[in-house]
Order: sequence, then structure tokens, then C-alpha cells
Amino acid sequence: MNVKSRNTGSDLSKIDAHVITPEEYQEVPELTDDFFESADLHKDGKLIRAGRPKSEKHKVLLSVRYSPDVVEYFRSTGPGWQTRMDDALKEWVKEHAS
Repeated sequence: MNVKSRNTGSDLSKIDAHVITPEEYQEVPELTDDFFESADLHKDGKLIRAGRPKSEKHKVLLSVRYSPDVVEYFRSTGPGWQTRMDDALKEWVKEHAS
């Protein structure tokens, strides 16, 4: 089976080599019954996890190739450049829809 590996941006060998000290264990809060009783749960009883809310309009994961100058321009606009590129394409579609 051919598995693609992703760059996590972390030095996992350094993390694996870290020995947790007793002081670090003391920093971790105890998970008591009160904690679980006050947790937000789905109707099915599973814990609600924090994170980005689910969108009603799911985006499609797609691999495309753009001209280097186009990518360079959008990247130079800073964080959120992919959203701005998506917005620009939506505007083009809106203007050219028949």
C-alpha cells in the first residue's frame, strides 16, 4: 500500500524523545465526573468537539495548476489568499454566467 506522508511542521522525533516530568502531570486537570456531566454532548451522547463549524456549502478538494504569477500575486496578499482566489473566481463566474 502506497501511503503519502504529510509534513506536519513539527519535529516528531523531538516530541517522542521528551520525557514528561511529574510537574507536567500536575498541570493537567483531573477529569472528574463533574467535568463529563457539564460537557456539551450531541443527541447521540458523543462529546461535541470545538473547531470550525460545518459549512452548509462544502468545498470540493481539487488539484489544479495555475500560472506562477497568479499564485505569486495571491500569496503576496497574505493569509486568506486561497479564499480571495476563490472569491475572484466566483466573481468571474457571476459575470460570465449565461
